[in-house]
Amino acid sequence: MVAPQPFFRPRGTPFSVLHRIRALTALGHQVDLITYPFGDDVSIPGLMIRRSARVPLVRDVRIGPSIAKLFLDAPLFFATLSALRTGRYDLVHSHEEAAFFCAPLAHRYGVIHVYDMHSSLPQQLSNFDSFNFGPVRKVFSSIEHHVLSSCDGVITICQDLADVALPQCRDKPHAMIENTGDDALIFGDADSLGETHTVDFSGQRVILYTGTFEPYQGLDLLLEAFVLVRQRVADSHLVLVGGQPTQVEAYKSMARVLEIESHSTFTGQVPPTRIPAYIKSAELIVSPRSSGTNTPLKIYGYLRSDRPIVATNLHTHTQTLNPRVAELVPPTAEGLADGMVKVLTDRAYARSLAEAARRLSDAEYSDEAYMRKVADFYNQVIERAAKRKPERVAKVGPRAST
Repeated sequence: MVAPQPFFRPRGTPFSVLHRIRALTALGHQVDLITYPFGDDVSIPGLMIRRSARVPLVRDVRIGPSIAKLFLDAPLFFATLSALRTGRYDLVHSHEEAAFFCAPLAHRYGVIHVYDMHSSLPQQLSNFDSFNFGPVRKVFSSIEHHVLSSCDGVITICQDLADVALPQCRDKPHAMIENTGDDALIFGDADSLGETHTVDFSGQRVILYTGTFEPYQGLDLLLEAFVLVRQRVADSHLVLVGGQPTQVEAYKSMARVLEIESHSTFTGQVPPTRIPAYIKSAELIVSPRSSGTNTPLKIYGYLRSDRPIVATNLHTHTQTLNPRVAELVPPTAEGLADGMVKVLTDRAYARSLAEAARRLSDAEYSDEAYMRKVADFYNQVIERAAKRKPERVAKVGPRAST
């Protein structure tokens, strides 16, 4: 498996990579993960982490396209090439832009290639405004088309990406496997691990946000909305979990200007084991995303949180959420504020949203369903490859590595 990410870090794609590994090792596969030289090791039976070489002057990598990623992807390519030369692998499972070099390498060494499509990379250029030039997008679109048309199977994480992939991958196996993995199954929580971690917001009604602090998450709207909420619900308190130090400081400064700093708590990044404590303290959970099309990974955790959800009424959310399970609001400060106040002041309505969300999670996004989707997809890929080129899958079984 090749992941151009700092692994492990508590953010979207690394969580997705983690749960793919958990599913594959549970199926009996041995997984060698080739990834960036940054991040924390995770112990999973059947997993070996192989890190690419460090690049001078590059100490970390931010979310989204960047010059740093271009430099880091070069040693990642050579680490993948070195691994495939050993002849030990039956399948390459590539994430994001690693597919651009994994596709030709898999063909060269005669192994199956699975593309895990977390986003459309030409769309990412627009979302992050990096390298967002017509000729660059055209090149990325051409490469993405080649990957989709040449791989042996593709995984997408939401309907929007499925709509992009299906016309291009033709008759190849495809599975839409939402990022529904339950992090507690790997990390547990502070209580189960015997850790001492308490969250005390006594006498305050907590509005919780968890996730990255990237601009598309809409945290500026959330802070502006909270000013309006405070005018109507005096004991409300905003808790924001996540963010890099520089991002946290920037939003703290904004909270200070808006005169809500004393009613807001910024925790920075916390270990996954501590997230449940913040959820238990919350009266509602909010996702104020203002742009993008992919479903946020955190939405699936929110659905099983037993807390009501307030989210912006955008395609990024409505692929998964509906008015029965979440209060969907316009992507404005006023819209967010009205939705949060409604949930805070109507307890029966809040309870009905939380209960409906839990039913949806249990019915469609359970861990059993997730594991079944991964197993079914891999079976389809292997069966199809066996029919087309039997020699490519002669060794596939519990030993198979990605």
